[in-house]
Amino acid sequence: MSVAGDPFVKPRWRPSFTRLIAARGFQKWAAKFPLTRRVVRREGEALFDLLAGFCHSQILMALVQFNIPQRLMAGPAALEDLATYAQVPQERMLILLRAGVSLGLLKQRRGAYRLNRRGAALVGVPGLSQMIRHHDVLYRDLADPVAFFRGETVPELAEFWPYVFGGDVAPDVAQTYSDLMAESQVLVVEDTLRAASFNHAKRLLDVGGGTGAFLEGVGRAHGHLDLTLFDLPPVVPAAKARFQAAGLAARSRITAGSFRDDPLPEGADMISLVRVLYDHSDETVRALLAKVYAALPEGGRLLISEPMLGGAAPARPGDAYFALYTLAMGTGKTRSPAEIEALCIEAGFEDVRIPRAARPFVTQVLTAKKPL
Repeated sequence: MSVAGDPFVKPRWRPSFTRLIAARGFQKWAAKFPLTRRVVRREGEALFDLLAGFCHSQILMALVQFNIPQRLMAGPAALEDLATYAQVPQERMLILLRAGVSLGLLKQRRGAYRLNRRGAALVGVPGLSQMIRHHDVLYRDLADPVAFFRGETVPELAEFWPYVFGGDVAPDVAQTYSDLMAESQVLVVEDTLRAASFNHAKRLLDVGGGTGAFLEGVGRAHGHLDLTLFDLPPVVPAAKARFQAAGLAARSRITAGSFRDDPLPEGADMISLVRVLYDHSDETVRALLAKVYAALPEGGRLLISEPMLGGAAPARPGDAYFALYTLAMGTGKTRSPAEIEALCIEAGFEDVRIPRAARPFVTQVLTAKKPL
């Protein structure tokens, strides 16, 4: 019998092995022994990165809030210029810029700072800067991690995204959410199009699709599809404007409503749920999947695209980020592909497929079919 995740270590060996690794004498010996010292250094650096991770995230936040990456897109800049631009004392800006260099976001040459490849990607990745700015709420929620995991706090994210509780949502709140999601949907659309086939669908219904960013991307890629958007009334005007600007108005329609309280529009042979399930409890998801199943014709397809847990092998994107984020939201729950598959089968779907994710930190895809 093997320990999960390590087929070479038997359970009875693990206690003594871990005690050996933890022993200070062994650590001192391993740090000097030629065959182990490289491993010791690598593991030590990894532990230090975990320790310093909060500082790293705050450096990233400061650079983005000061708009330094955008400023450097215009060209290299000297320390004094960036300090004046951000209204930060030079001695403090120097610490921030050197930290940015150490994290691989900036580089210094001939007395000036400029972006390197990672820093340029920070500017170019759609929605990334907006999400980083939004993280100030999450950081406050995690200020006391012990109380957070014990469930003794009232996280701000639960108030920041009140739409997940259903009911009426103020237009400005709906717009804030839709803008943030629309920016990040560009990568989601790319990876979803890569993983799922739309060739046999005629009408795609996107439930909870905000201002239609996902439908716009799919509509541009597949000219044969008719498109239907279903979401809360406050997002309708922006969705209409999006489809009109994209030249999709003639083959798209918008139905306002809440999937909690209203029936889903009929007539679609494919229904997509993009970053929807992880916002909600199992009870809500079960009810939604039942509605999707009822709205589809025999042979109709379900498409789910969202970040997921790593399952038997925990992974950083799902297990160390999205799981905490959805926990802070109060009603959300990040699930593994196997958990979502089980919920789909429970709703009556079959032929569940989970293609390999190109970028799990962006999204993972699951498709299923209503039986003929």
